[in-house]
This record gives sequence, structure tokens and C-alpha cells, in this order.
Amino acid sequence: MTDRSRAGRPAEPADLVDVARLVTAYYSVRPDPEDPGQRVAFGTSGHRGSSFNGAFNDDHIAATTQAICDYRARHNIDGPLFLGKDTHALSEPAWATAVEVFAANEVVLLIDAADRYTPTPAISHAILRHNTSVAGSSGHASRADGVVVTPSHNPPPDGGFKYNPPDGGPAGSDITSWIQNTANGYIKAKMAGVRRMPLRRARSADTTSTYDFLGHYVDDLPSVVDLDSIRSAGVRIGADPLGGASVDYWAAIAERHRLDLTVVNPLVDPTWRFMTLDWDEKIRMDCSSPSAMASLIGRRSEFDVATGNDADADRHGIVTPDAGLMNPNHFLAVAIGYLFDRRDGWPETAAVGKTLVSSSMIDRVAAALGRRLLEVPVGFKWFVPGLLDASVGFGGEESAGASFLRRDGRVWSTDKDGLIACLLAAEIIATTGSTPSEHYRTLTERHGEPVYARIDAPASREQKAVLAKLSPDQVAATELAGEPITVKLTKAPGNDAPLGGLKVVTESGWFAARPSGTEDVYKIYAESFRGSEHLEQIQTEARSVVDSALGE
Repeated sequence: MTDRSRAGRPAEPADLVDVARLVTAYYSVRPDPEDPGQRVAFGTSGHRGSSFNGAFNDDHIAATTQAICDYRARHNIDGPLFLGKDTHALSEPAWATAVEVFAANEVVLLIDAADRYTPTPAISHAILRHNTSVAGSSGHASRADGVVVTPSHNPPPDGGFKYNPPDGGPAGSDITSWIQNTANGYIKAKMAGVRRMPLRRARSADTTSTYDFLGHYVDDLPSVVDLDSIRSAGVRIGADPLGGASVDYWAAIAERHRLDLTVVNPLVDPTWRFMTLDWDEKIRMDCSSPSAMASLIGRRSEFDVATGNDADADRHGIVTPDAGLMNPNHFLAVAIGYLFDRRDGWPETAAVGKTLVSSSMIDRVAAALGRRLLEVPVGFKWFVPGLLDASVGFGGEESAGASFLRRDGRVWSTDKDGLIACLLAAEIIATTGSTPSEHYRTLTERHGEPVYARIDAPASREQKAVLAKLSPDQVAATELAGEPITVKLTKAPGNDAPLGGLKVVTESGWFAARPSGTEDVYKIYAESFRGSEHLEQIQTEARSVVDSALGE
């Protein structure tokens, strides 16, 4: 970032998307099935893209929805499908496309009772609530699943479409691969076989009904967070939905649970003209970015804790008066230390879940707690089975996504939940009298103070493919930044799943390298417990290690 950078400054008219052109392109642009960039492609959080470049258009969503209908039929999923959307401009037309196809396929469809926006965690909560209620019934249990129309924190021109199977969490690659391949087959066949009806008929179909996502979710919150303590302590909360799907939820939480909670910015605008620009001078609703959160950070003295969420509220940003925006890794470590110490109703065997590119501070906190550490590849889907059966108490990833069990040790959600993470920050203040950032300083006094960073390095498509399939034997180095390498990982120790990259660890530092799924770069995550200079040395040598493994 240079002095001339506009990062952290308010968006200007030239930064805003032309919503009319964007929606027109959604309906008018037909994707080329021979162009890899215009095919349905599910990443860790569904299919994403913009209608401007033929990556997120009516054909994509109609074909993907039909593929989901086919998948449900093949796997006897005949319960209701919960459908929600966020506030991106492309979410409304994509939601309408999905309704038309689901109704034509006679899927029992439940849409929001208020015809408003639905956070990702509310979809997961609804799926689990239904499936838990039918689990004990005799005879055939009609399992529910769901779809969230959201590209998460992506810029305003983007759209996204994410499928959550009956376990309530993000679909695994076995499911998403089948769905995307089937969808691309429909597009190649010029949509032959895709069933659809007009929206008015679809909304009035016998199989289409409504569900009070907000009411069920908000009323159930005391089972997962100690709202009584927050209210009794009078914790002043400033909640910024960042123009996203949590806007109605925060207002309802304040009213129904009588909290001193101010919705800092209740505006919804598909251009997000009220945002400050992210590090690359784009509008992005990234609640872990100091640049995107600059407005809220500037108001931190007004509240005991200020919080932000991305557009579908599956991520959290925690702002304290004493430290500003907390690094996501720092809050994860604090949350883990607090929850496993305070939740007496949790199973004694419940593990701490983290992704391999999250801070090793979490490892040290878990060891001090005497808890098993479950270290998995990038992607929240890896935590789903453990959260579902309560063998994992907390699952968190480096990009400010987390969820955890109810206070009595039962599952709450199996997808990321930014709302409960934000409320947990307020609970920590209410019950301990200290902010999460103050708690993190205590952790560093006990376990050391790590320095963490991520950088990108150029890589061709062929090089990314090689990196994704590395074996430890291909890494010749025995030392990293002056320390012996203790382990080289290409599979996660928590579940033996492939990392799609490489992690190299020493006593006081580590790096992980993995290819980007959307750009011609690979990402290097690195951390040191010996300071910034040691971190830079790790990063420099990490490039050499990876380049050598790639044959350069």
C-alpha cells in the first residue's frame, strides 16, 4: 500500500457497479461451455463469478439448480430445501431462477417468510433443526438440505451459489464435483432437460412455502451464547452488517434479547457505496480487513466491542477500543481458550479444530487446555462431521470463520457463524471484564508472540497442478530459517486429507504453500514466534523450497 493508495477511504462514484447492466448481463449473456472460465466451478464455498464475464448467469444457476434436484433424487433427499439469499445485486435474480427450477421439479421449497435476506448460519441452523426433529420419528425421515445464494465477501459485481447437504454444512468435493459436472452437461446441451416454470407460478406452487429463518435463529441464540450475562453487564455493542444479510438479525437480537446493541449501519445498497475500499482499492465486504472495516474502526471508542460481518454473515470481525480490529487468528485463539475453559456442558473429549494455515498459537492454547487438536486442510467442510457429533467443540479457520457447540454440548451449526462469534466477544467482556484483545495479550505473555502473514507468488496453471500434488519426498531442504525442519506435510494430520499443497514446520515457525483456485498464483502463509525478521527469512526460503519442488 502506497501513500497514494485509496485503501481505507470511502468509495467514489467511479468505484460503483452499474446494477442495471449487471442484472441485464445475468439474463442476456450465454456462457460458452468450451471456455473453462465460463463453466460452473465449485470452490470451497460454492460457484462464484460475475455476469459481466459470463461466469455467473441465468444458465449457470438454472443448470446448477437442476443438478441439485437430480442429486437429491439420486440420494433420496425428499424433505424441504431451505433457500436463502444475501444482498448482492445478482443474488435476487439468481434466487428467482432457483425458485423457478425447484418448483418445476416439485421440490418442497421453504423461502424467507419476510421475503428478506438470510445469513448462511441461519440456513445451517434451519437444516439441522428440521433434521433433528425428524431423526427420532418412525418410518422414513424426510431429510432437509439448503442453498444460499451468496458470494460471501466478494465485490458487488459477483454472484455466488452454495449448496448445503443434510448435514447442514458446506458440501464436500464429492458432492460439488458431481453437481458442477452435471450442471455443465446441461449447459453444453443448451439447457435440454432443465425443468422450469414462471416465477409467479413457482412462488404460488403447492410445494413452495415460507419459513421464519430470523425468528427461529434469534430465539434460539441463548442456547449457544450467554446473552443474560451480556445484558446484565450492559455491554455496549456496535454491530455493522456491512450492508449484508445480517442487518435484520442484529436489530431483532437487540430488541428480543434487550441488549445495548446499536446497528451501526442499517443501509442495504447493492453498490455498497457506503464502504471504504479494501487493500486493492476494490469494494469488498471483508470484515477481517482493516481497510474494509476502516469506518467501524474509527468508531471503536463508542462501544465496548464493535463487530462486523460479511455479506452472508458467515465471518466475523472484532473491534475493541484498546486494539482496533483484531487479527482473525488472535480472536480464534482467545475464543478457544475461553470456551473450553467455561463450557462445562461440552464433552471432555471434544477437540479443537483449526485449518493448517491458522496460527500455531491455537496449537499452544489447545495443548495448555489438554485438548486434542484437529488440524485439517483449508475449508470449513472438514469440521462438519465433528461439529455434528460434538467430537469437535470449536472449528475455526484463518479467514475469520468459526462455529462452536451449544452451551450444553449439542450441535448449533455446521457452517461458519459470524453472528455467534461476534456475540461471544461481548460475552467474554461481560463475564471476565476484559476485552478479547486484552485476553490475547495474556496469551502472548504465556505462549510467545507470533508474527503471521500471507503473500502471493506467480505460478502457471501447470505449476499449480504440481504444487497441489507434491509429496514430502520432493522437498529436499532439511532446514528453514536456521532451524531444523521437524515435519513436512502434504496431508492433514487431523484427518489425513490431502492439503492440495505443502506445509513445512520448525520449532518456532512454519510456512504453507497452496495454489490459488482463481488466480495464477500460489499463496504462502507463514508464521514465526521469533519476530518479523525471522518471518521474512521464512518467507524468502519458502519461495526457494517451493520453486525447487516445482523444478525451477
